[in-house]
Amino acid sequence: MKKTLLACTVAASFALPAFAQQQLTVVNFGGANANAQKKAYYEPYEKTGTKIIPVEYNGEQAKIKAMVETKKVTWDVVEVESPDAARGCDEGLFEKLDYSKIGSKADFLPAAVTDCGVGLFVWSTVMAYNGEKLKTAPTSWADFWDVKKIPGKRGMRKGARYNLEFALMADGVKPADVYKVLATKDGAERAFKKLTELKPNIQWWEAGAQPPQFLVAGDVVLTTVYNGRIDAANREGRDLKIYWPGGIYDLDYLVIPKGAPNKEASLKYIQFAMQPANQAVYAQNIAYGPTNTKALASLSPKVLADLPTSSTNAKDALQFNVGFWADQGEALEKRFASWATQ
Repeated sequence: MKKTLLACTVAASFALPAFAQQQLTVVNFGGANANAQKKAYYEPYEKTGTKIIPVEYNGEQAKIKAMVETKKVTWDVVEVESPDAARGCDEGLFEKLDYSKIGSKADFLPAAVTDCGVGLFVWSTVMAYNGEKLKTAPTSWADFWDVKKIPGKRGMRKGARYNLEFALMADGVKPADVYKVLATKDGAERAFKKLTELKPNIQWWEAGAQPPQFLVAGDVVLTTVYNGRIDAANREGRDLKIYWPGGIYDLDYLVIPKGAPNKEASLKYIQFAMQPANQAVYAQNIAYGPTNTKALASLSPKVLADLPTSSTNAKDALQFNVGFWADQGEALEKRFASWATQ
């Protein structure tokens, strides 16, 4: 009897690897973005025989660093924001990517191609208003500041980032010149002076869900906002409008933590996520732009109209300058915090 059991156990132990399913742990920020990734990437990829284990986080780079330093990496593919993608690569937290296993660099937006991270989607911080309440639509960032032309409160994210850029554009600086001006002492002074003009009319927001709520409630007439939040509100029946020129766009990236257990399988997943057909499905589920430019051809005019990457919306946009904010961000944020309490 024991011999029979032993024989069965041995047979089973040899048989198990043949039936063991490949698993990948994929990490993102949750919410509507996670739901869109599930439909566009997770569910179709699982049909290839790999089980996706989804994990949500709030962008804590410290978690990745702890895993890498202790050599106990349990995450395979992680979505990170652009400053973390750059900093993590410099610090050796991420694997260098082999693009021959991902796709042709020529098919991707130039900003999507970096040593350690490939851009998965484009999102934008823009100006928005309520189409049901505002009869005089804004035509410039100067209008955002002009409370005589468009009376009412303005919603702005509580921080230096984006606001200083918008202030300079309101003061007549072209999007292409914003960071060149802001990098100078006089330019920073000019931006804060312009913000001071608007200060009595600003209602600050800190969470991404707040600006659409402000607009719907009529608390503000114009607000800065993440474009995906406007899309989500409109899918629920709202009539919120975006003013695209001068919007500041940025990318989120896919990275592989250094020492991840399934590097080759992770590259296969990233290659799948970067294919135009899959990126098109993602864009149909949330208004964030594909980074594979070939995905745009299969999207309807209605979907394209809401994406930061459409030719019309991207024409006068400003790319968030990661390098600038890495160098000067700490000092500018401290100055902003002091200015905001005055």
